[in-house]
Amino acid sequence: MMFRYFFSIVIVLTIGSCSGSDDQISSDNNGYEIDWNAAADSSSLSLIDNFWNGSGKYFNYGSDGNKDFHYWPQAHALDVMMDAYIRTEKNSYLSFISQWYDGVPAMNGSTFLNVFYDDMEWNALAMLRAYNATDDEKFKSAVDLVWNDIKTGWNSNANGGIAWKKDQLYSKNACSNGPASILAARLYRQFGNVDDKEWALKIYAWEKEYLFNLANGAVYDNINSNTGKIQTDWIFSYNQGTFLGSALELYDITGEKSYLNDAIKAADYTLNNLVNSNNQVLKDNGSGDGGLFNGIFIRYFTQLILHEDLPEATRKRYIIFMKHNAETLWTEGVKKQNVLFGTFWGNPPSGATDLTVQSSGCMLMEAIALLENEGLLN
Repeated sequence: MMFRYFFSIVIVLTIGSCSGSDDQISSDNNGYEIDWNAAADSSSLSLIDNFWNGSGKYFNYGSDGNKDFHYWPQAHALDVMMDAYIRTEKNSYLSFISQWYDGVPAMNGSTFLNVFYDDMEWNALAMLRAYNATDDEKFKSAVDLVWNDIKTGWNSNANGGIAWKKDQLYSKNACSNGPASILAARLYRQFGNVDDKEWALKIYAWEKEYLFNLANGAVYDNINSNTGKIQTDWIFSYNQGTFLGSALELYDITGEKSYLNDAIKAADYTLNNLVNSNNQVLKDNGSGDGGLFNGIFIRYFTQLILHEDLPEATRKRYIIFMKHNAETLWTEGVKKQNVLFGTFWGNPPSGATDLTVQSSGCMLMEAIALLENEGLLN
């Protein structure tokens, strides 16, 4: 299927000027005002047009027709479909959401379970959103199945934490604990099972103790319980995102201000350290798995921006950062012929694009459209 791509850029007269470093980062886009809803439409429809496998009912790995199936990116592609459906209320997205439920387990050995705990967590989070949007019990049943399996990843190695992989129980990673805490907190908040709350709290407490730098807000990638070594050299935007996301969830269910402070500290570390020094856009994490890192950060960073208890000065600073990244991606980092994004949001792709990279760009476009619709970009 082919969709019309919208590059609705309206020329406007810009009056006045901005001063200060934050204002300089938020340019007036050379006199052009971008219709962010149209940009989000184009991006999410391009994900379908260039990646959806109609016969297999899943998202291909490459825009060049590479039909390889990778389990964890399916969750983030579904999240984009959810973003687009919630924003537009167009039932056409529901068809892909429903088909996804059939195609993904079929390609994953007839199950939603997987050897990677973090992969299951991403998919459970996306399916919980699908359940809330559709009221289809099959998504909730799948979430329950996966969540029960995820909890088996907790063990005494490194004094707790959920393992990264079922055959590597010694490796405890930020990517397998941040999303698990988010999932547990959301399940508690929606369904009231106190056991889920306790899981959310203890997973977060473990990650904060072993993988979070209290001084500067960095989230370290993993700890090897065999050696006791913490991988302090690996600090990635997606781990920053899920840590702040879990902190925000716990703030909502406990009211304890320390969690909100943790979320802000993790966000600030990202903005100060994980950006390209030339243009203050999030760093290039390459293709493959790294292609998703920035989009995942943006998803949870957006929830922090939207939170009513975020200090207004901090919100303004975060919005300026978001808008700058979105403007850069939409004007410099997209191949306009078919709306494909590059690994670095300041450069368009030279060839084919991975599903991970495309989903990440789509998440940014959907996020900035959400902020516009909430009246926060004015």
